[in-house]
Amino acid sequence: MLPISPAAAQATGATEAPIITVLDISKIRRDAASVKAIREQIINYQNKIQSEVQKEQEALRAAQQELAKKQSLLAPEAFAEERRKFEQRVVGVQKMVQERRQTLEQAQNAAMLQVERALNEIVASVAEKNGYDVILRLSQIVYVKRTLDITGIVLQELDKKLPTVQVDLPKN
Repeated sequence: MLPISPAAAQATGATEAPIITVLDISKIRRDAASVKAIREQIINYQNKIQSEVQKEQEALRAAQQELAKKQSLLAPEAFAEERRKFEQRVVGVQKMVQERRQTLEQAQNAAMLQVERALNEIVASVAEKNGYDVILRLSQIVYVKRTLDITGIVLQELDKKLPTVQVDLPKN
């Protein structure tokens, strides 16, 4: 027996139509308990960083005012040295802020990677268990019957499997 081409198989009804569903990834990334936990930890840490930065900025303003007072009292060489020290301090604060933001971003990415891995496992499991052949992103679809949307099922499974994620925040 010769193999039948896909077009001929469809014309004769020899194959079943694939089971297609859709998944709203942005809803999951917005509403999953683990993502909310990550977001909360990140916001708390950002607030802590912001508080530290404000203290540093206040200290820099005070140092700048002190430096301005010294300008008329110090010799030009001594003032230039004081100014250089102040500028180094400013650069140090800027570098510290940049490093903390980069570290925070890396920690957030690592935490979100845990969510993505769990999500991929759950999607594969749901597809296998229910016999889905194709799962499309809802954002790429113009029209779909809501009965084909498996977002609720996947979100429920993700919340059950991964209710929270501990973000590895830097210990300052």
